Amino acid sequence: MATDRRLDDVVARLSADLAPVRRLPSPPVRAACWIGIAAVLAAGLALSCDLPALGRRLMVAPDMWLAVLASTTTAVLAALAAFELSVPGRSARWALLPVPALVLWMSASGLGCLRTWTMPDGGGMGEGGMGEARHCLLNIVLISVPLMAVMAVMVRRACPLRPNLTALVSGLAIAAASATLLNFDHPYDASAVDLAAHLVAVLIVMGLNQVVGARAASGRASMPRP
Repeated sequence: MATDRRLDDVVARLSADLAPVRRLPSPPVRAACWIGIAAVLAAGLALSCDLPALGRRLMVAPDMWLAVLASTTTAVLAALAAFELSVPGRSARWALLPVPALVLWMSASGLGCLRTWTMPDGGGMGEGGMGEARHCLLNIVLISVPLMAVMAVMVRRACPLRPNLTALVSGLAIAAASATLLNFDHPYDASAVDLAAHLVAVLIVMGLNQVVGARAASGRASMPRP
């Protein structure tokens, strides 16, 4: 009895200063919140965009609709997968969720590139060249900054046990969303240079998020408990 009483005293002392833990919303809800922030950015960019010109550009090149739809779907599925991976105990197979949309996105972008080779007067980047490629790359990276900051904070709160994989998938979500948003500011069709700029920008964003996101998640996991 004395041993049980001492054990109860120890438990009481250890738990006396513990604050109640606020349960996080479910991964789909958190993903929807993050996607909502990306939608707000899209609305802001749309205010300064020539929407009729954008519509005409997409109508002339049907594969561009497919590329935009695929990049948007990649962003949504990768965001959901990232928030699922941030929950301890979830399967690493969640990382495969955005892969089909990613393949479709890359394929549709490649079709646009092929079309500008076979149809040189189809509105490609002949006039923009490397200058437009740099513009494309820089804008994707800049657009990704607020999305990356919000994602890092939201994922960090969940204390993921796979910080590197979670950061990689969330980086894909950020890069895909940024590429989608770029359509509001990018007046040219896809070309080989444009596609290469997109690829480089996506890899840069994923790499930056890998460093920032994984470090933030690891720091959260290693925080001392009271």
